[in-house]
Amino acid sequence: MSDFEIIHRDSNSSGRRGLLTTLHGRIETPAFMPVGTVGAVKGINPQQLKETGAEIVLANTYHLLIRPGVEVVEALGGLHKLMAWDGPILTDSGGYQIFSLSGLTRVDDDGVEFASHVDGAKIYLNAETATRIQNRLGADIIMCFDQCTQFPCDDAGLKKAVERTIRWAQECKQAHCNKSQMLFGIVQGGINPDLRSYCADELVKMEFDGYAMGGLSVGEGHADMIKTVAHTTQFLPKNKPRYLMGVGTPGDIIAAVKAGVDMFDCVLPTRNGRNAFAFTENGPLRLRNNAHINDTSSIEAGCDCYCCGNFSRGSLRHFFNVGEMLGPILVSLHNLRFYQKLMEKIRRLIENDEFAKWSAEQLK
Repeated sequence: MSDFEIIHRDSNSSGRRGLLTTLHGRIETPAFMPVGTVGAVKGINPQQLKETGAEIVLANTYHLLIRPGVEVVEALGGLHKLMAWDGPILTDSGGYQIFSLSGLTRVDDDGVEFASHVDGAKIYLNAETATRIQNRLGADIIMCFDQCTQFPCDDAGLKKAVERTIRWAQECKQAHCNKSQMLFGIVQGGINPDLRSYCADELVKMEFDGYAMGGLSVGEGHADMIKTVAHTTQFLPKNKPRYLMGVGTPGDIIAAVKAGVDMFDCVLPTRNGRNAFAFTENGPLRLRNNAHINDTSSIEAGCDCYCCGNFSRGSLRHFFNVGEMLGPILVSLHNLRFYQKLMEKIRRLIENDEFAKWSAEQLK
């Protein structure tokens, strides 16, 4: 199943304005997905999340398999009920954990054995099990099982990971049994352009509902990442959504939209929010700084988020300094709204053929 409509293409870049329709609602693209790894965006309830402008949220198969377990999710009515979220959900397959939990994994051509990061229990995931678990969780968009490599990684290691990713993608396609869910393939290959194009070509032959680019934002740097994205999108279908996984900063997102990407996810808005780091149009704001002790201004003048409408920088600094949990929640809300406003602006600029000029100024 795939229902993706491109409403407008920017006349001076590869930016696209689209609409992705899922079983639980429509997603305006380019879109940013807040990360709710274990079924919740840290500290943010679903009503607050909707008020930021988010239309879709991400959860992670590996972490939900560990706790509470797929049987418990089913008993509670499925992932949407667990999260109390009635909009679209995307689940990652667990392939990223091959990278992030590399010290706890053993990988071969058939799949991955994880030692649980919670209690050390052995857990085995392969293409079929990762797909069937996602079928049972019930997200609107599910991801193929893939191998995300470390950076740097030599070409031999990248080639092996790409071949596994292609093989596992075919197995995911065969195992996928809930056709109301979209299944996205994931292009791997590090920053090697030949491996990226090879992987993309092989996945396109399998006709997935959308295509993701994985294995980036893992240490390669902004320039190499965007160069790889711009190269890879040339080999992906123009009529299917493109998703850059785990990215990123506002600058990363702007540059990737310019290269033709439609979907993004990242923990930065909430992780930084929990650490008193706020995003603003004029750059980052560190709210623990002594300069904000008596500061009565909001994080950002003109921001329509709940935090900026009700709390001063001085109040927020106080909350962080005394360990009050409201501080991280409020700054996370602001950051999430900042990201959604960024996406709203990008969509508007693409529609008006003004994105290329604006993005060039932003990326100077």
